[in-house]
Amino acid sequence: MDEKAKKTMLRKIPHGLYICGVKEGEKINGFTVSWLMQSSFNPPLVINCIKQDSGSHAMVKKSGVFAISFLEEGQKDLAAKFFQPKRRVGNKLEDVEFYPGDATGCPIITDSLGYIECKVVGTVEEGDHTVFVGEVIGAGIHREGKQLLLETTGWHYGG
Repeated sequence: MDEKAKKTMLRKIPHGLYICGVKEGEKINGFTVSWLMQSSFNPPLVINCIKQDSGSHAMVKKSGVFAISFLEEGQKDLAAKFFQPKRRVGNKLEDVEFYPGDATGCPIITDSLGYIECKVVGTVEEGDHTVFVGEVIGAGIHREGKQLLLETTGWHYGG
């Protein structure tokens, strides 16, 4: 296989950038997600792919819930903050305003376009990311705006 062509073409798949909030007991965390998509209308399902060697992956696997905060195009710095592993940077939510979601208790970023809350109803554990299938059990809109897209940041995640 032509590795350069594979990487180039896989990076052309459009991705939004989101903050995934997770909660397990009293522990909370958030991390940047780009591999997210809707997969069903009825019931409303999304697919959220999370790197298997992350602490947040373990939290989602144990708790069975997560929340997705949708970022606006001017929130690249916020997305960058949440790309860092918690084990290296500590509490990423410390100086970010958030509130616990009604349906999951997971952190939702106050200064986001809005959010969805999900309960995990299925998983696929292949490769280095787990595909968590989440049923949307809560949602809200904070404001209107244009979604932050991975391609507009100049960053690459994929390939």
